[in-house]
Amino acid sequence: MDMLKMMKQAKQMQEKMAGLQEEVAQIEVIGTSGGGLVRVTLSGKGDLKALSIDPSLVKPEDAEIIEDLIVAAHADAKGKAEAALAERTQALMGGLGLPAGLKLPF
Repeated sequence: MDMLKMMKQAKQMQEKMAGLQEEVAQIEVIGTSGGGLVRVTLSGKGDLKALSIDPSLVKPEDAEIIEDLIVAAHADAKGKAEAALAERTQALMGGLGLPAGLKLPF
């Protein structure tokens, strides 16, 4: 194999991965729980951007339920963000013709 060609491909991969990371940072996903009573919005990096709780839930005796719903909605949104990243990464890697299962240090 041509070492110069491999190095060039590695550099291109690094540039594409940097672009992908920027793209993912711009993604926003919404997770819900409790039939939509609680919604959280996360960035592609998993940062919590917004939280919405239906007013019908705001009762002192329901505080623990609200907390649990927030955690569940956050987990839902984070899972969607991770799935979006995996999908985009696979699409990026698919165009390189690398062997299946190859682990790269990115």
